[in-house]
Order: sequence, then C-alpha cells, then structure tokens
Amino acid sequence: MSEVFGVDPGGAGIGALLSLVVLLILTGRLIPRRTHEDAIADRDNWRSAFLESEAARKVEHEQVEELLELAKLGGHILTALPRPGKPDEEEVTADARMDPSPRTRL
Repeated sequence: MSEVFGVDPGGAGIGALLSLVVLLILTGRLIPRRTHEDAIADRDNWRSAFLESEAARKVEHEQVEELLELAKLGGHILTALPRPGKPDEEEVTADARMDPSPRTRL
C-alpha cells in the first residue's frame, strides 16, 4: 500500500488509521459531503449573480451610449444658436420661424 504522510496505513493498525482521519479532517482535506455540496451551490449562485450583473452592465452601457449621442446633439444645437452681444447676428425672438437649413454668410 502507498504511504500517506509517511505512514503505511496497512501495517499501522486502527489507532494510526483513526489518527490519519483526524489529521485529514484538521487539515481540511477531508470534509463532509454536505459542506462540499454547499460550496458547490455557493459557487453556482455566484456564477448566476455574475451573469446577471454582466447583463445589467451591458444594458447600462447601451443607455450611456445613447445618452452620449443625445448630449452631442445638444452640444451641436447650443453651438448653432446665435450668441447675445454680437452685433453682426440678428436677434432671435419667440415668434421667429425656425428654418431647418443652416445659415450661410455671403
């Protein structure tokens, strides 16, 4: 038989085998089946939670991209508005008609 921790279990007797089992339990190499099943269940729970959070992160990323596009559009709209205090541009009033085509200077 092979040696475990330097002891031959076949020739050692009952006391040595019991000592070996206690030593394996104390070092954590021998655990109850229930503890092992709980560890596997915890690992599976963490895996499902990770996959769920990754799906939520993907949705969040898509929403942020859409908001950035809207922010860029808002920036373009704000820069296209006439600035107050410049004498060469006409004043925009509330009853002014909006023209979708850009103004060009000649």
